[in-house]
This record gives sequence, C-alpha cells and structure tokens, in this order.
Amino acid sequence: MKKQVYHVLGIMSGTSLDGIDIAEIYFEIKNDTWSFTLGKCATIPYDEKWVTRLKNAISFTPEELDSLNNEYTLLLGSIINEFITSHDIQNLDAVCSHGHTILHQPQNGFTLQIGNLPSVAQYCNQNVVCNFRVQDVELGGQGAPLVPIGDKILFSEYDFCLNLGGFSNISLEFENKRIAFDISPVNTVLNFYANQLGFNFDNQGAISRDGVVNLDLLNKLNALEYYKTQFPKSLGFEFVKAIVLPLIEFHSISTEDKMRTFTEHIAYQAWQALTNFNLLNKKMLITGGGAYNTFLIERLQHYVPELTIVIPDAKTLEYKEALIFGLLGVLKLRNEINVLSSVTGAKHNHCSGFIYSIDAS
Repeated sequence: MKKQVYHVLGIMSGTSLDGIDIAEIYFEIKNDTWSFTLGKCATIPYDEKWVTRLKNAISFTPEELDSLNNEYTLLLGSIINEFITSHDIQNLDAVCSHGHTILHQPQNGFTLQIGNLPSVAQYCNQNVVCNFRVQDVELGGQGAPLVPIGDKILFSEYDFCLNLGGFSNISLEFENKRIAFDISPVNTVLNFYANQLGFNFDNQGAISRDGVVNLDLLNKLNALEYYKTQFPKSLGFEFVKAIVLPLIEFHSISTEDKMRTFTEHIAYQAWQALTNFNLLNKKMLITGGGAYNTFLIERLQHYVPELTIVIPDAKTLEYKEALIFGLLGVLKLRNEINVLSSVTGAKHNHCSGFIYSIDAS
C-alpha cells in the first residue's frame, strides 16, 4: 500500500543563477487530492567563481563538462547535507533534485543537468530522486517545462500559472488537457545587463523604469522565429547567447534602454501567449524572481487588464519550483506519471527520473 504522507526536500537551481533553492516539504494525499506544507526553506547563493563557471559552461569541451559535473555534484550534495544538519531535519523519504541546466537541445535529442550523478546520494547521505528531463527528450519531448503537472495537481484553483524566472513559462488547462510552454527569456537577459551596471538584478525594475523603449529593437525582438512556432516548445540559454544578446548588442543604446526595451518585450510576449484564451474574470498565479519586478508586473497588467494577477506569499513565490520538483520526486517514488506528453510533446505520459539510494550509489 502506498504512503499517504511524504517528507522530502525539493531542490532547484535555475538559469538566473540566483543560487540553489532548497525547500523542506510535507506532502499528503487524501481522496486522490494532494496538499502540501512548506517547512524550512533557503536559497544558497553561488560564489563568484561558480557563477562564472556556470555562465561559461555552455562553451566547455566534453572533458570540461565531465569535470564540472563531478565538482558540482559534490558541491550540491555538500550544500544539501549542510542544510539538513543545520536545520536538524530528520526522517526524509528523499531529496528530489533538478540539478542545474547547462545544455538544453531537445531538437538534437540532448539535455544536460549537472549535479545528477549517483554520487550525490552519498554526498548528502540521503536517497535522491533526480534527472527528470533526460527520459522525456529520449521519448521525443522537449524535456520542458516539467512544472505544469505540479500546477495541475497543487494549484488548480488558478486558470493560468506564469513563472517569471530565467525564462517565462505558462501552464493552463485547454481542451481538457494541460498545456504549457516557454514564452521568452526574462532574468537571463535582465540580470546580464544589471550585472554590467554593477547590480545582481534589477531591483523592482527600477533600472528598466528609467529607460526608454527602442521601437526598432522591440520590433525585431518580437519578430524572432521562436515566437511564431506553436507549442510544445522550450528555450535554453543557447537561444539567449546565440540570438537574443547579439540582436540587442547590435543597437547602440544605453544599458537602461536595453533593459527597458526587453522588459516591454517580456510583457508583450506574455500577452501574446495569452491572446488565444478567454481572460475575462480569470485568475493568474505569478511566481519566480520576476514577480518581485514590480515594473514588469505593471507592464504585464497594462497588456492584460481583464486578468486578475495573484502573487502568493513569499515562500510559495520563491520556492514553487523546488516544491514541484519535490512533488515530481514523490510521484516517481510512487511509480506514477510525473511528466505530461501534452506539455512536452513526448510520445506518451511517463514517470521520469532516477532514484539513487545511499547504499547503491
């Protein structure tokens, strides 16, 4: 008989490079309905050396990637172990970890999340469920986004769930199935330019607010081919590095104007993604670091005034992805579907991820 209550850690490291999110979660299932409670949560920031390595890893050789993977797995396992020890967390069913995406090329049948080596179980001294994307790509899917099944199970009271992280992505029920897709880059670009001005990020959108929209750049961004393709579709940092940043850099404008223009682009593309759905009297949950960007939220609300935007409590806002990867891990432990083909485009729904036990690792 399957358990009804699970005690896990959910671990997420996003493309924004803010750090490693760790969330202690209690899940309970009653009458086929899941509920959750968040316990101790923390974001462990990367030091400058790791930020630089993770930013540059897209250009690493296979040998360099192997070395990075081993070192990052050790770092991740050590951080998880320290979190467990410092908060005196006991009797965990599993650590459910996403790892950190370095390469995402589903069109080439390839995706790489480092930190998912079997040794991570030994390093954190816990059973680990991880590496959720690889199997989906092998089944012909995009390997992303994976969060929508959690939106469906845990946040069904909302008509739309929008995440504003390194990239924006949305999920919703459409024609009796869950659909989701990546919309556009967000903090991968805004943080890049904030860094040039000496800031880690654009606090509440203050830098962007002072800029001016460059219409030529905005029009060219909105005309990119990705936005014309139908879902399922997903984005990786390759898109930002090869296409978005060169296009922005082609324009000789101030950094503030670049950020202002890109903020408008983010809001406009989110609106475009919503235009095919009835928005009147509907609710949208917004999470991810971009939810703190009040100027971005203002611009989004400008485009969708008929939509009620809900920003949750800080813990849910900041740790929603870690929470849902915790759920994906629990579903894997139960051998139940945790990836939806309607979202990723895979051949069929499936139960994805690897389980590494302390003894077998």
